Amino acid sequence: MKPIHLLPAAIATASVMAAETGLVHLANPLQGTDSTREFSHGNTYPAVALPFPMNKWAPYTQPAKDPFFYQYRQNKLRGIRQTHQPSPWIGDYANFSLMPVFGKLAVTEDDRASVFRHETEIARPSYYKVRLDTWRATMEVTPTERAAGFRFTFEEAGDGYIVLDAFDKGSEVEVIPAENKVIGICRNHRDGVPENFANYFVIVFDRPFVTHGTWTPDAVHEGKSKLAADHAGAYLKFKVGKGEAIGCKVASSYISPAQAQRNLDREIGGRDFDAVLAAADATWNAMLNRIRVEGGSEEQQRTFYSAMYRSVIFPHRFFEFDENDKPVYFSPYDGKIHQGTLYTDTGYWDTFRASHPLYNLLFPDISAEIIRGNLAAYEQSGWLPAWSSPGHRACMIGNHAFSLMADAWVKGITGFDANKAVDAMVHDANTQSPEKIRAIGRDGAEFYQKNGWVPFPEFKEATAKTLEYAYGDFCAAVLARSAGRHAEADEFARDAMNYKNVFDAETGFVRGRKADGAWCENFDPIEWGGPFTEGNSWHWTWSVFHDVPGLIKLLGGDGAFGRKLDAVFQTPPDVKVGSYGHMIHEMTEMVASNMGQYAHGNQPIQHMIYLYNYAGQPWKTQARAREVMTRLYQSTPDGFCGDEDTGQMSSWYVFSALGFYPVCPGTTEYLIGSPLFDRATIALPDGREFVIHAKSNGPQRPYIAGATLNGGKFNRTFLDHAEITKGGSIEFEMTSAPDYGWGTQPESRPAAAIGILSK
Repeated sequence: MKPIHLLPAAIATASVMAAETGLVHLANPLQGTDSTREFSHGNTYPAVALPFPMNKWAPYTQPAKDPFFYQYRQNKLRGIRQTHQPSPWIGDYANFSLMPVFGKLAVTEDDRASVFRHETEIARPSYYKVRLDTWRATMEVTPTERAAGFRFTFEEAGDGYIVLDAFDKGSEVEVIPAENKVIGICRNHRDGVPENFANYFVIVFDRPFVTHGTWTPDAVHEGKSKLAADHAGAYLKFKVGKGEAIGCKVASSYISPAQAQRNLDREIGGRDFDAVLAAADATWNAMLNRIRVEGGSEEQQRTFYSAMYRSVIFPHRFFEFDENDKPVYFSPYDGKIHQGTLYTDTGYWDTFRASHPLYNLLFPDISAEIIRGNLAAYEQSGWLPAWSSPGHRACMIGNHAFSLMADAWVKGITGFDANKAVDAMVHDANTQSPEKIRAIGRDGAEFYQKNGWVPFPEFKEATAKTLEYAYGDFCAAVLARSAGRHAEADEFARDAMNYKNVFDAETGFVRGRKADGAWCENFDPIEWGGPFTEGNSWHWTWSVFHDVPGLIKLLGGDGAFGRKLDAVFQTPPDVKVGSYGHMIHEMTEMVASNMGQYAHGNQPIQHMIYLYNYAGQPWKTQARAREVMTRLYQSTPDGFCGDEDTGQMSSWYVFSALGFYPVCPGTTEYLIGSPLFDRATIALPDGREFVIHAKSNGPQRPYIAGATLNGGKFNRTFLDHAEITKGGSIEFEMTSAPDYGWGTQPESRPAAAIGILSK
């Protein structure tokens, strides 16, 4: 896919600034924003936020109801909104916006919209600034986790207005002139909330306003202080001098107006805009310094830190701190207030693969909080989360909360109740999904438990579900064995082999299977949908994370397996639309990537490149990993080859650029690829460091000719988690030609993950 490479001046400027003020200037929030429904370059928006925030802030160009709300090629802005949107396919909730206008009052989205130019737009994770040409004003925002500072600067003397839009689906506003304050409630959402859901916000200005009013899309109410309507808003009028700035501080809460004020006082208090910005920059520089890369090109460094930024802005914290500074949250699962932590707005079908393994490596305390929140969600709703935004959403397949818990546990993150987790796994694995939320529990659970596969067409996406359930069973077996629940572990381990029940030896692919055991007719491996989820059999045949050697046997041994992997790239990128009935954007993106049937723009096949290591052909993993990093990722607005998906595509890049990848979460192994940078230093949570050296590295030198680990000879194609976390260094000798000796011996290869259950 040919990159557009927009903003060369800004890229050069940011590189200079990064050298002076920190890595935060290398991360580009505009990456992936040149997307449409028909073709995704990331489907992202420029999120201004701290790592793992409760709230994000983002400019928006499209009407509020459009989930593709910031489109890079548009030239008008409608405001900066508080946003919690994880994906345009899920939608936003609890959002409201602020926008300055000058000279005349304009309140509705279309009327207040201003022409802007990217030349006057500055975006980094900690800060956003843009000139609004229509209103001859500048707006800026800088975040905390639950609050933000705004600054609006007017270029001319006269009447300056700040317009608040609380959006539709039931909102309330109240202006309190004596306190230079506006409070309100927004209730907009796209589902996944209880009846009593609300987002309470408070806005405090740094000076009095001369007049104010409220509005709906149909009328302006000058001087009116309170309004409750389907769609409510407010405005404040200031007399401003030339070049004068108006500042305000904003915070919100899912609990109460008093808690919103507490969040504001706790996170901003008396600090001014510049102090909040300096703290946000410092937070991001500390975060991004958890991995320090050296070498590579300027663009590769920008892409790496943009990916790292994207990796840690999901999931969202959904908890706040009470008057005793204890974590507390409103539960989207039962509508009650609970003590503890909760995280939302992420799809585990995407993020179990690389995002959560990255958190387990860099932020184990956060991983433990996430899992404790998942178990709390199970207690409150009866189900483990699968896709939460903020509560259960009917999206995607599988039980990947199982993966999160197993992967954390085997990597030493044990700050949660393993027995409670196993109880939840047993329930979800054996219980039919609710009719309205097929993403939780198991769709086809009874048939699967009895027969070992999910039948098609009785159940949609049945073969993909079978494969996902089998991997989930492996993860459940790992945790059950660790918890001493051996009977459950044995049963789960048996079911983990159910992937074999949907493999057809005659065609060499997984395929749809009927309830009577017969294969579904008219099979074509390039046909999308039907028994598969967002892909075809070329993609899903490799979804046996936990028993790759078993899959190798099914495909005829190492040679046949290697040839089958090669064929993914050699088969033309042709598409049969199947049950979708038309080209969906994932199909279009695969064709545009022009890597055969390899569809990196979607999750099912993203690990497949690393499977060559199991067959004694690691040089092919090295070449393909480097190719994908180089061709399909840039730091630009067209910088992704598909949906970024709450950090997964970015986390793939972060791991791959380091030179290793977690193919099977739930084990401690990382499979080695091709390190992108000359040197990368991982700052581990306990203060130790693990350093990856790549000697003689370069754009045409992706191959490994030899390696040492802590000075000793290293000839394996995998690293163990403990080898990284105890600190030390690994050194690779890079070369321009494949080395057919390094890492190819049987003892050099990763083993079947399923084998750990017998140890």
